Amino acid sequence: MEILLVAVIAIVTIAITTALGQKLGVAGPLLLVGVGLAIALMPFFPGFVVDPEWILVGVLPPLLYSSAVSLPAIEFRRDFRPIAGLSVLLVVVSAVILGFFFAWAIPGLGLAMGIALGAIVSPTDAVATSIVKKLGISPRVVTMLEGESLLNDATSLVLLRTAIAAVAGGFSFGFAIGSFAWAVLSALIVGALVGFINLRVRGWLAHSAANTALSFMVPFAAYLPTEALGGSGLVAAVVAGIITGQGAARWFTPDQRLSDALNWRTVELVLEGGVFLLIGLDLKEVVRANLEENDGLWHGTWLALSTLGIVLAVRAAYVAILIWQQGRRAKRWQHGHTRLTELSAHLDRVASEESPPLRPANDPERHKRRVSLLRRRVTSAVADLDYYRATPLGWKHGSVIVWAGMRGVVTLAAAQTLPSDAEHRALLIFVAFLVAVGSLLVQGLSLPAVVRMLKMEGSGATYVSREEQTRLDDELRRAAVTALSSPTLLRPNGTEYSPGVIDRAGSRITEPPDDDASALAHEMLELRVQLIEAMRTRLNTVSTDGTFSTAALRHALAELDADQLSLELRIYDEEE
Repeated sequence: MEILLVAVIAIVTIAITTALGQKLGVAGPLLLVGVGLAIALMPFFPGFVVDPEWILVGVLPPLLYSSAVSLPAIEFRRDFRPIAGLSVLLVVVSAVILGFFFAWAIPGLGLAMGIALGAIVSPTDAVATSIVKKLGISPRVVTMLEGESLLNDATSLVLLRTAIAAVAGGFSFGFAIGSFAWAVLSALIVGALVGFINLRVRGWLAHSAANTALSFMVPFAAYLPTEALGGSGLVAAVVAGIITGQGAARWFTPDQRLSDALNWRTVELVLEGGVFLLIGLDLKEVVRANLEENDGLWHGTWLALSTLGIVLAVRAAYVAILIWQQGRRAKRWQHGHTRLTELSAHLDRVASEESPPLRPANDPERHKRRVSLLRRRVTSAVADLDYYRATPLGWKHGSVIVWAGMRGVVTLAAAQTLPSDAEHRALLIFVAFLVAVGSLLVQGLSLPAVVRMLKMEGSGATYVSREEQTRLDDELRRAAVTALSSPTLLRPNGTEYSPGVIDRAGSRITEPPDDDASALAHEMLELRVQLIEAMRTRLNTVSTDGTFSTAALRHALAELDADQLSLELRIYDEEE
């Protein structure tokens, strides 16, 4: 009964604080940290520490999965190289530098345990990036930050396990590299397999409530077997989420997509809010344990402040190199764009000729397929270069990437996994706690001011330009017109449409029919549903070449889903 009461109070607190934060213009997660700190400091609060397994197994997989489902996969692919660098190389470099610092600053700690603590405080937090999304900065920056925070947990946890093994005398450089490779490889295989199975099974399962219940199990279905195999379950949950997010438009029904969006938004709100609330509530117990082991809090405080300064300095140096490399590549991109544009025009001419001037082919159909495949690849490459040219990264973007790299719940949960007999354990947990809380409060509260100072506020608020949306709408209308002229177009019962219905639909594709109960109006509703299906098929096709942004594609899909649900409801009402 007590646990149920605490859960009810926590959910009410999360809901009210989140709504209050929106009205005050302050990120809800930061307010929840403050609420947790205030409660923890009250004399009657007993203090407690949450078992890290509850966070690592029960909270992070669904949170990372939910973020991965909504991740703009096209943009993620385009910037995968810098994201991978931030997720792997930056974490390793930061952990090693911090390891030497801790070994020097904490007598008797040792380099291996220092690197372990460095691995704990190095990764940015996926939950913390929710603060960044609300500031309206460049979508490309948001994607890089989100992608980094989704993937760097694997690097951190593998490095932590390796460092702890080294403390026990079992370190091997080759073993460390092999462990990391296996952690990622097994996560990719299991996560992709679970993602594809999820799409097929839920696409077949028509019962909406059962479908929703099944969706909640997907992140754990990816996490648990991967961990059993010695891989990174968190990365597996991310991979399953990306596969699901990409395949939802093709395999799920409109009501499934709408249900998933609403349900997972609620799950995110509760779990994310609960995590930030727990960060504040942990304060008393962490401070008590540190006071019992040390004479005061000053030693741990200056260590945490120094640690935060080091991770920011290392991050700033790395991001500066990254931005410089992006500037150098811009020149090569310009040259490559010209060559690809010329090749694209040549392929268009080849495809339009009845006798292509390329080398003769024994199989003309196979030759056409090869030319078509090459055209799609060239189109995708040109779209990628257009994206890089339209969204260049400058020093202002780099400044936001540096300052938005906040630590959070992964740091706290990983710190709690340190061996119970580890020397200076209470001090190490206290340092990790202060780094996470200090990062969230200092960087999180000041980030809006930094964005305003850099005059970047609102620079990315409009994810979909009107020109892009118009082009995509025209593409979908052409697909609908093509479907109208198809000789295989039949009603759901297999009969032909009445004379005049197709002509009428051709001139009123986007307009609602007259609200009457006539058979002609009923046929018109059925026809419009089929046209929406044709447009959705075309939408899935154009989503593979990168010509349109993920935001534009998802906006168009949401419009089609809303139209179809409305039409199907009217058809159902008329049949009743």
